[in-house]
Amino acid sequence: MSKIIEPVGDKVLIELEKGHGKTHSGLYLPQGIQEKDMAQLGRIIKVGPGYPVPDPGSIEQEPWSKTSKHKYFPLQVKEGDQCIFLKSQGVDINFEGKNYIVVPQSAILILLRNS
Repeated sequence: MSKIIEPVGDKVLIELEKGHGKTHSGLYLPQGIQEKDMAQLGRIIKVGPGYPVPDPGSIEQEPWSKTSKHKYFPLQVKEGDQCIFLKSQGVDINFEGKNYIVVPQSAILILLRNS
């Protein structure tokens, strides 16, 4: 049985990109930041559903009748985006032999997208 990985809430699954601190678009990470390993370059693989938002209609319902569906405020990041993020706010994981890092969206500093 194969398993899939799904981030929850505002979490983002990122695959680290190897390189010399230069993005495909030509943006360089400063040498000091690379040495301290503060910021890292990666590609977004999976995105959580977003920030949970309470359903205003559920306020009128009795607490024992949980029929309302969860609603989420979507994230700005998208799968496939290249990003620069703060590594110190992430958690390293290994899934099916690949190394990833999970960070909250707030740890992402810059998104690099094709125009």
